[in-house]
Amino acid sequence: MKAILAELVRDLYSHKITPEQALQKLENYPYEDLGFAKVDHARELKKGTAEVIFGQGKTPEQLLKIAKAILNKGSNLLVTRLSPEVYQKIKARLPGGRYYPEARCLTVIKKKQPEPVGLVAVLSAGTSDIPVAEEAALTCEFFGNRVSRFYDVGVAGLHRLLENLEEIKKARVLIVVAGMEGALPSVVAGLVKSPIIAVPTSVGYGANFQGLSALLAMLNSCPGGVAVVNIDNGFGAGYLASLINKL
Repeated sequence: MKAILAELVRDLYSHKITPEQALQKLENYPYEDLGFAKVDHARELKKGTAEVIFGQGKTPEQLLKIAKAILNKGSNLLVTRLSPEVYQKIKARLPGGRYYPEARCLTVIKKKQPEPVGLVAVLSAGTSDIPVAEEAALTCEFFGNRVSRFYDVGVAGLHRLLENLEEIKKARVLIVVAGMEGALPSVVAGLVKSPIIAVPTSVGYGANFQGLSALLAMLNSCPGGVAVVNIDNGFGAGYLASLINKL
């Protein structure tokens, strides 16, 4: 609360906002109770980023109410796991929204974002892994990171990876997305010095067990410097990569 008040005092003193606007900003802190959800407006002050909406499983009306609560506080909005069908139902009521169908994400930018810094490389083993990779890449970009994409560079054709290796080595942190046997993060870790965030995907045949075999392979990675997030968790990888990139 002290941080909120300090920010408001600075804005009032510099005439960026009126007293009425300051009072409006103080409404519903530290969270806003919508009945079905409690929107954490204090999160941006504590962590530097506003709450992100996980779209899967929410009704269009729930999504809209949470989104508007975040946007009304002047924060930028990121919605992940938003299906095209649900987006079609809400897009007319979210002006300024931009939908990324491959990543299944939506953004609304209300305030100027910081200039992108550093470099995060996002690699996908196969084309089928791109939706998860794009969720990770878009998350990184939303939080103010420069991103390079290297897709379909898996171990089935290692020359595709090696041809891009010099560019990949320029990144401060790598996100490596793979399904099937999940081997790509271990291979990349043996070639670069940057930390790697491995993302197993549910892409694969029956013995892949919806990504479990790739997850276990990545957890058992031999080279050092590999951390692993949950199956298909592109957002988690992108958020962590952003924190590392900005250290």
